[in-house]
Amino acid sequence: MDKMAMSRKGVRMMLAGVLVMAAGYILMMGGASPDPNVFNYAMFDARRLVAAPLVIIAGIAVVIIAIMGKFEDKKEE
Repeated sequence: MDKMAMSRKGVRMMLAGVLVMAAGYILMMGGASPDPNVFNYAMFDARRLVAAPLVIIAGIAVVIIAIMGKFEDKKEE
C-alpha cells in the first residue's frame, strides 16, 4: 500500500486545476440588475463571455493532464 494511483505532483496539479476552474466561475459571477424590470447589459461583457470560459477550459485541461500524466516523485533515501 505504499503506492498511490497518483503522485504528489499529480495531486498538486489537480488541485491547481480545480483552483483555476474556481477562478473562472468567480469571473463569471455578477451582472445582475438590482431592479428586475431594468435590463443590465453588464452581464454580456467580455469578461463573462470570453475570459471566464477560457479560464475554466484551461483549468479542465490542467486537471486532465494531472490525471493522465505520469509524474515521478523524488525518491527519499
